Amino acid sequence: MESPSAHVVSLPEDEELQPWGGAGGPGQHPRRLRSTECAHPGVVEKVRPKWDNPLQFLLVCISYAVGLGNVWRFPYLCQMYGGGSFLVPYIIMLIVEGMPLLYLELAVGQRMRQGSIGAWRAISPYLSGVGIASLVVSFLASVYFNVINTWALWYLFHSFQDPLPWSVCPLNSNHTGYDEECEKASPTQYFWYRKTLNISPSIQENGGVQWEPALCLILAWLMVYLCILRGTESTGKVVYFTTSLPYFVLIIYLVRGLTLHGATNGLAYMFTPKMEQLANPKAWINAATQIFFSLGLGCGGLIAFASYNEPSNNCQKHALIVSVINSTTAIFSSIVTFSIYGFKATFNYENCLNKVILLLTNSFDLEDGFLTTSNLEEVKNYLASTYPNKYSEVFPHIRNCSLESELDTAVQGTGLAFIVYTEAIKNMEVSQLWSVLYFFMLLTLGMGSMVGTGTAILTPLTDSKVISSYLPKEAISGLVCLINCAIGMVFTMEAGNYWFDLFNDYTATLSLLLIVLVEIIAVCYVYGLKRFESDLRAMTGRTLSWYWKVMWAFVSPLLIVGLFIFYLSDYILTGTLQYQAWDATQGHVVTKDYPTYALAVIGLLVASSTMCIPLVALGTFVTRHFKIREQFSAA
Repeated sequence: MESPSAHVVSLPEDEELQPWGGAGGPGQHPRRLRSTECAHPGVVEKVRPKWDNPLQFLLVCISYAVGLGNVWRFPYLCQMYGGGSFLVPYIIMLIVEGMPLLYLELAVGQRMRQGSIGAWRAISPYLSGVGIASLVVSFLASVYFNVINTWALWYLFHSFQDPLPWSVCPLNSNHTGYDEECEKASPTQYFWYRKTLNISPSIQENGGVQWEPALCLILAWLMVYLCILRGTESTGKVVYFTTSLPYFVLIIYLVRGLTLHGATNGLAYMFTPKMEQLANPKAWINAATQIFFSLGLGCGGLIAFASYNEPSNNCQKHALIVSVINSTTAIFSSIVTFSIYGFKATFNYENCLNKVILLLTNSFDLEDGFLTTSNLEEVKNYLASTYPNKYSEVFPHIRNCSLESELDTAVQGTGLAFIVYTEAIKNMEVSQLWSVLYFFMLLTLGMGSMVGTGTAILTPLTDSKVISSYLPKEAISGLVCLINCAIGMVFTMEAGNYWFDLFNDYTATLSLLLIVLVEIIAVCYVYGLKRFESDLRAMTGRTLSWYWKVMWAFVSPLLIVGLFIFYLSDYILTGTLQYQAWDATQGHVVTKDYPTYALAVIGLLVASSTMCIPLVALGTFVTRHFKIREQFSAA
């Protein structure tokens, strides 16, 4: 592979397809250029870097798509919407939404051989805002997403302690008992909310930057910088590691998980279908959004990756492979998660039963070993009828133990990754080993996604002649990471987790739906589906099947419009937007309303990307109008 900074004063060795909007102006049919048409004596052309081989491109797409959403969101959705029955809408949405849109973006990037801004500008100058919107979304996502890697590093460093610091409650200041907040919650929750986040009671109490998370954040951004330092040269090597390691760890965890006591309870819960959920529209909506966001559609990363391909690369095959691997990984990781989840639920259930048995044995002076889990209910009924007064005194202290309720507890996001998993890990043998493996896997998954997001940001910037003429690629990468790290310090404050949730919930949802909708309309109805088909045939030598054309022209855009309407109506019906705040006095989260300034930030997050599309189009129209008037006046 040639160096990204290599320059030549010679003609291209191969004929290149002229970009859309080239000879003849926007909308004219592209044609192959003769080498004489490219010749400009004395002009220095920048050679675009390429992947070493198609496998490298495939791996970077998989590393970008397969991320934390496969580990901490898909299992949650399975749990919420009917276990095995959720796979029905999920697979349908993969076919009608995921694969077509992924192929569209890969084809556009490979055809144009530019980042998101240049690719859409080449189709039409009025569409430059689509690429800018993708750039803004990727930038905002990278600001908060690397905080997850910060937490993974924090937990990884603490995983070498014996015992694990989240396995027991610390002593209080008087050393007369355990910390009150920890006793009301649990050791794992206490370590997350108090030791990791040192969380404030509300988003309005920001507190100061905490130096330990801040150092971890700096380290996380340094790792990202080293991965994206020289573009495809460094990224192409890193993905071999970030793609393969998570599967290696997941396989180890699968073997371990299946051997855990109670794992079958979790797997039975996952694969027992609740067919009534198929009539729930939210199950279909969430299946669609999971496919949509897990593949990274609309962020510009896929277009950037494909722009470094050979024009003849079979991007259709790669779109199918990436889509299938991404969804298969989500299902596979769910099996791992539910086996561990079943162990955790069974452990908590049996621990609850043992506490009830101990309470009744001591209260009624029963013989040790007389009460067992098998005769517990029978003995409870006997004691209640024989000693009604005494039993009524003990009854308020008897916990209601239920395996089903333990399994029904739905947790997603940071709660699943940093509370549920750690709860299970602390009860495993050689818990330090499993903790190191898990958080190292979490870190590599997060880094894989960050490498893709970083490429989505850097490719349009390095493609810009204005920026690249003043700064080398290494300096641009460094500035992007430095700015992101500085802004990310907000998430290391005491209220940082609340701001993280706000960014996570509102940065990309509506924005990406609008971006991808405009992308489809631009290709199918602005440029023209027939011309796009002709370009693909000239580029790859393959004919576009009816399936892709039907999906692009009708099914996918209608589905996105439906999702867009659903989200808007859901926000309107919800009323005041709310968040989950930690109440240390109660030892659990409580629901609070966002303050006015937080609502303003939410509006700014959505508008900062979506408004790029109409504003840039309007600016282009005004600029062209004045240029035409000047030319007319000069004539």
